[in-house]
Amino acid sequence: MTEAFPFLKPINELPGIRAGWIERIPDLPLAVDRSEAMEILRTHHTAAVQEFGGPSCTWARAEQVHGTALGVIPGAKTVIAQDGLPIVPLVDGLITQQTGIVLAIYVADCGPIWLADRISGAIGLLHSGKKGTEGNILENALREMAIHFGTRPADVSVVLGPCIRPPDYEVDFAAEITRQARQAGVGNFLDCEINTATDLTRHYSYRRELGKTGRMMAMIVKTALP
Repeated sequence: MTEAFPFLKPINELPGIRAGWIERIPDLPLAVDRSEAMEILRTHHTAAVQEFGGPSCTWARAEQVHGTALGVIPGAKTVIAQDGLPIVPLVDGLITQQTGIVLAIYVADCGPIWLADRISGAIGLLHSGKKGTEGNILENALREMAIHFGTRPADVSVVLGPCIRPPDYEVDFAAEITRQARQAGVGNFLDCEINTATDLTRHYSYRRELGKTGRMMAMIVKTALP
């Protein structure tokens, strides 16, 4: 799962932290709306989380409302989503410093952003599309990590995963995320430069598939103290 995606190396090379990525699931029909797609994907994604974090791990997910709010895990309140599993409402990012909690977000053209602090061991995971990038959810996450965990941007590795890009989308939010990361002074930034709209055998694309599609899943977990 982690070895198959070299773009996650800046996170996975840090001791005690693992990042994961679930692409399109082959031969699974998902020409449906989001709620139905998430119900279909529930079994597959639950199994992936248990394989990734271990059978006894806990799992935190963001509701994802195209905003910039963050949930601090543990402690953030949860509600039950349409797929029957809990989510942290009204947030598009999650941060934690606790071991054994798998943070997860879903994307189908928006950008997944992994964050890991090599000094404190704090981690984060963000959903950043057009609106989240306009609001600079990355800057907000770095600020919240500083408040709660003492994180300094220079100690943070940041990876931007597969997302839609020009010419398949008129807004180059990946380029803006890159600019924001550099402006924030993060210690290590990598853009994987993969366009989700160019290969529907590997990615779900909301834009290309006119909203009737599934979701990829990004994950990160802290496995040990720094």
